[in-house]
Parts: sequence; C-alpha cells; structure tokens
Amino acid sequence: MLTTALLGACLTLPTNATIVDPFRAPECARCAGNRGIEYAVPVASAVRSGLSGRVVFAGEVAGVRYVVVRARDNPSVRVTYGGVGETTVSRGDVVRRGDVLGLASESGNAATTGAATLHVGVRVGETYVDPQMMAGGTAATWARPRFRVTLGRGPTRSCDRSP
Repeated sequence: MLTTALLGACLTLPTNATIVDPFRAPECARCAGNRGIEYAVPVASAVRSGLSGRVVFAGEVAGVRYVVVRARDNPSVRVTYGGVGETTVSRGDVVRRGDVLGLASESGNAATTGAATLHVGVRVGETYVDPQMMAGGTAATWARPRFRVTLGRGPTRSCDRSP
C-alpha cells in the first residue's frame, strides 16, 4: 500500500469545504469512477496549491479549466485542480504549498447553491490515488469522506506542513 512516507509527498487538502463526491477508484483504466474528490467551495474563493512543485499544465479541457502541479519532492506525483475559473499561474511556474493557483469558477449549480465545485485529483505515475491518502490519513480515514476540512490551513496527521 502506498503511504505518504513512501511517496515522499504530502498534500494539504481544501478546508472549510464540503465533499460532495468522494474518490471512487475505477475498476479499469476506462471504467467509471471519480478519480479525485469534488468539493463545494465558495464561488471566486482562492484555489491554493496543496504541495510545493512546478505547474505542468494550466488550461482548459472540454470547457473546464485545470491546473496540474508536479510535486517537488516526488516528480511521479501530480495533483490536478479542476473548476478553476481564473488562473494566476502558467505552465513552468514554481509554486509552494499554499500559493494561489486561481479562483474557483462558477459551476452549473452555483446559481442555486452559491457554491462552485472544485475537483482535486492525484496521480502517482499513471495510477489515480485517493487524495486523502496523500494528506497523511490512514486506510480507516480514507474509506469515509472527511467533511468540513479547512482551505489549506487546517491541521492534518503525519505530514510536515512546511512549504
């Protein structure tokens, strides 16, 4: 089983946000699943990098704006942030944990709920993993979603939070 210590990267997840769709590993490369976690966040709230690294992609895919950060401490780890409306970074930029990547965009349900949907996904090599694992949780905490975590500033277990 992959652990934060083995991967050499530790992720800070969004906080003061509600998980609206937890990670669900697909059964195969092309099977259905949720390859990340969807959070309800306030529209135009800052989307912050959960780890230090380099921006390897900042742009749109199928009408949704994404920012992908490759971890400084383990280049096989990439974190994807989806639903970013305005980006403040470009490909090649070096970011530190907590740096603003952009602002959460209005999603289809923002008009009725007042919330945007932020996707946070993690890949190790070509394998999608539960982002909560990268936040230093245990198998017991990954199995159930953590609701109401804090936007990049709350305490988590077993991860050094220095930038």
